[in-house]
Amino acid sequence: MDPIVLAYALYLLISIPLTVLVARTLSKHGRTFLTEVFADSPGLANAVNQLLVVGFYLVSLGFVTLFLTSSSFVVSARDVFEMLSVKIGTVALVLGVMHLFNVLVFNGIRRRHLAPKPAPVPLAHPGVPQAPPFPAP
Repeated sequence: MDPIVLAYALYLLISIPLTVLVARTLSKHGRTFLTEVFADSPGLANAVNQLLVVGFYLVSLGFVTLFLTSSSFVVSARDVFEMLSVKIGTVALVLGVMHLFNVLVFNGIRRRHLAPKPAPVPLAHPGVPQAPPFPAP
């Protein structure tokens, strides 16, 4: 078997399960987090979680497949391992950055949802005089 084909096969055999593992972890813990944030709407929590996971899969697997090719000259087992270390390391770093992005998105959702809501402003009724908001000088 051509060493570059072996390297490609090993790359896919490592990077795709790694992507699935990270996505499942994000889904599991993200669901718990979003269920707490959207306690009044569990369906919305599940929907947001699924949308984030699908987006994660699309971007991650898209990157993995685009990063598959190599112009490296691979002739020995050492070359295979060196190429794999660069490729798998890059995939792990990109997955880590995407995980950080997801955590920031979750935190932003949580912060907006749990922020104190301003008191509603009473609506003016026609024909009823309204007091000025500040005393007149």
